[in-house]
Parts: sequence; C-alpha cells; structure tokens
Amino acid sequence: MNTSSRSPEEKNIFVIGLDESNEEVMRRLPGADRYRFHPLLSPEELQQGEIQIVELMEKAQSHLDAFDGPIDAIVSYWDFPSSAMVAMLCEKYGLPGVSLEAVLKCEHKYWSRLEQAKVIDELPPFGIVDLEQDEPRPPDGVDYPMWLKPVKSFSSELAFHVADESEFEKAVAEIRAGVERVGLPLDHVLGKVALPAEVADTGGAACLAEGELTGVQAATEGYVHKGQVTVYGVLDSINYPDSACFLRHQYPSQLPDDAVERMKEISVRVMEGIGFDNATFSIEFFCHPESGQACLLEISPRHSQSHAELFEYVDGVANHHIMVRLGLGEDPGGRRNRGDYQVAAKWYHRRFRDALVTRVPTRGEIADLEAEIPGVKIEVVPAKGTRLSDMPAQDSYSYELAHILVAAQTQREMEHKYRQCTEALRFDFEEE
Repeated sequence: MNTSSRSPEEKNIFVIGLDESNEEVMRRLPGADRYRFHPLLSPEELQQGEIQIVELMEKAQSHLDAFDGPIDAIVSYWDFPSSAMVAMLCEKYGLPGVSLEAVLKCEHKYWSRLEQAKVIDELPPFGIVDLEQDEPRPPDGVDYPMWLKPVKSFSSELAFHVADESEFEKAVAEIRAGVERVGLPLDHVLGKVALPAEVADTGGAACLAEGELTGVQAATEGYVHKGQVTVYGVLDSINYPDSACFLRHQYPSQLPDDAVERMKEISVRVMEGIGFDNATFSIEFFCHPESGQACLLEISPRHSQSHAELFEYVDGVANHHIMVRLGLGEDPGGRRNRGDYQVAAKWYHRRFRDALVTRVPTRGEIADLEAEIPGVKIEVVPAKGTRLSDMPAQDSYSYELAHILVAAQTQREMEHKYRQCTEALRFDFEEE
C-alpha cells in the first residue's frame, strides 16, 4: 500500500476480524476522517472450523510486517482467539494494549472465577468436571440444577442447563465431543503466561460446572485507562419466556438505580483485582431488582460489537469509539453526545426446531422494511439451503433467523416496531 499521501494526523488502525457492518459503524465515529481501518484476518478464519492459532498469528504478523506505513493501533471487538491475539500483537509491535495474562484471566472461565473469588462474594458455587474420568461427576459443592460449559467457547456453544444425573451425562458427552475446538488453541496461549497450579492442572479443554443463577440478566460495559476503571453503560438482557435464550439486549437498563450501581461497583472491584488495563470489557450479571443484589455471570475482555449501534442510537456514539481511542493510547474520556432515540435493542428472531431453510427475506424486502420503519436495521443470519443445525456459533437450544436492531422513543414503540418486522419477514422451512 502506498502511504505517501498519508497526512501526519491520519492513523492506521488494524482491526482483527473486521466485518462490513462494523466497519460502517466505525466510519461514523467522531474523528473517523483521520482513521484508516485495515482488516486483519476475517471473522470466518477466526471463528469457523478448527482454530489454528499458530497459523493465524503467523498470517497476521506477515500482513503487518508487509505493511509499508506506520502501525498505530491493533484492536478487535471479538473474543478468543481475537482478544488474545490483540494482546500478543500489541506487545510484539510496541503498541498500547492490555496484557495477555489479564485477557486470559477473563477468557478462561475457571481462572476468572478463581480471580473473582479473591475480591467479591457475588458469584455461584463452581468447580471443574473431570472429563478424563470414566464416569464424570459434579464437583463438590455444586448441586442440581447447574450449568455445564467449556472453560472457553463461542457465544453459548456447548452450554447446558442440567437438572438431574441423566441430563448431566448427556451434556458431558456433548462437551467431551466438542471441547477441544476452542480448548486446544486456548491451551497453546495459556502456555505463554505463568499459570496458577489449579489452572495449569485444568488446561483449556476442560468443563466448568456452576450453580444455577436466578433473577434478571443485565450487563455492564466499561474500560480501563491507566488503571482507572470506568463503567459507561448498563444494558438489560431479556430472554424468551421460559427459556435461557436471549430475546433482546436493551439499552439503557430499566433496572432500579440501586441494582445498576451495585453492578457498577462489582465491575470496578473485579477489573481492578484482575489487573486489567488499557482495554474495554463487558460483564454479565443476574440481578434481583427488589433487593438490588447482583451476581456476576462472566467477564469478556472486550466491549460488545452487538451493542455498538445501541449506544449510537441512544448516546450518539458507538462503543467502538472507546476501543479505537484506547488502541491509539488516547484517553477515551469526555462528554458523550445525545442520540436520536431514548431506547434501543438488538432483538434475536429465533426458531427452536431444526429445519432446512428454503426461503429467506430478499434484500429488496429488507430494504423496504427498513425504509418503512425508522430506527430499524435487519440482518438475516441463515442463507437459503442452510440446515439450521449446521450454522456456527449457535446456543444449545435455538437457531438465530435474524438480528433486528430497533430504536424508539418509548418501550412500547420499540416492541411494536419489532412485531412489525417479524410479521413481515418471511422465512420458509422444510421440516425433518
């Protein structure tokens, strides 16, 4: 690439897993006229099939070494392996970034729980299920009902709610069959840092059991800059009725102020305890609005790209802005603008039975619907001819048909817009 025309103010920002929709959002960021966003590996390379972490790192470094201009930042809004690669590449190229150890203390769910337990009490009983045993058993102190999950996976892949011994055995069998896809590359990265004995013995291809949490789900988003933790947003996560599957993520939170403040306090304490710095984070919680109690579910060492446009709709600036500023070594602080809407949500239009997709909404149909309903953006997930169970990164109980972003002035208006969309979007299926 010829950089002779690059002005001194322009910054070359390499984005691991840059995709079209997020690039559009980032080009609307304040100051984006001085940013040049460069893709570094594709989302498909990072998330689908076997994760060849060594080859991915070599390919990324080769691309960066071949670049004939200054490299000003390396960032990403995806979790493992992208989050770990950002930490390793920033260290290699002398760029501002979070340490690999701090990233792994968030990404490895068991290590994360051990770190959390040092500074907070608001977490469930937890322990490792020994997958090497002929007949694995729940760890001491974790009773039914519980959740079983790999110590690292994508989205809610291989996460199972287990109510009895029979369900435990079925879940263990599925986790055993799939845990190495992410677990083995995680093992490779774990080998680059000093590990506590418990984590070293556990490794990356392991199964975590946790006591069931109850209440209303919510999440904080924040960042750490030079040791100062800032929580800039709290969102609600609403499930489908009688289901563990997300219906929508909504901003801002509608929970009482004391519950919101409690989540912020826990977030600050935990991220300080981990030693997390110079990066964004998001933390999921279960809350009891009446008492204000909050229990930490899990930590991600990155902000959520799923929330980017929600912040843009309501605050006027997407959360990617903070990622970019931190990547450049700049303070993300300053007043946020006001957006055009009071509330926004990312809705997950789902199907709960497997099938072959024989029709999806056309681009023209989607464009007409987005033009008809202000504050709406629709992304269809499956392609025609796809079997739903073949789609990557789905949870263990449902299949995503469409992501529908909806912004409005009131909760009622937002819900009405979503119903308009789902009634108009036509999917056809061939049943088993």
